[in-house]
Amino acid sequence: MERKDQAVLWDDYINSYWRDWRTGDRSKDRDKLEDQEWLAKWLEERSLQAGTPLSTEELAQLKELRSLLWESVQQLVQGHPPGQQLLKQLNEYMKGGPVIRQITLAPEGEARIALLPQRADWGQVMAEIAASYAEVLLEKEPCRIRICGNPDCLWVYYDDTRNRSKRYCDDKLCGNLMKVRRFRARKKAETDGSP
Repeated sequence: MERKDQAVLWDDYINSYWRDWRTGDRSKDRDKLEDQEWLAKWLEERSLQAGTPLSTEELAQLKELRSLLWESVQQLVQGHPPGQQLLKQLNEYMKGGPVIRQITLAPEGEARIALLPQRADWGQVMAEIAASYAEVLLEKEPCRIRICGNPDCLWVYYDDTRNRSKRYCDDKLCGNLMKVRRFRARKKAETDGSP
């Protein structure tokens, strides 16, 4: 697994719980971890290997890891640095996924260090997810991790803008939706407040 792929694995995974970002209708929410077709495609796109369908225990463990990451992101967004307990838990997950480092040549001739997973199971997958998140915490700027400002969306993303001012996961979708909502709320307040 190339390091560049690993860097976005965690946010791809944490957003596997999909919310209806337009209406807030919670009945339309769905957990993609329970969708075997989505899981198989996700594994393939990420060059990860694990058996499908998931067992009940494996699904519970995946959801537990996602909850751990979600709680951590909420703490980061509130300005709290990662605690020792979180780092200890990430280490426990990473123990389940041994890798061998190997120098590989990219098609353009550039040498890179590749991490070659030694197992093809969900323990290895969770180790890769935990390592991806740990990499962001330790090698990037965790203060750039954000939760979309649309309360119906709550998509987690890494704000890579220069001035760190990104408020929505997508300015054209959630950003415009929230702008329209604010406009309508102002108009309604003006109408309600007029004689």
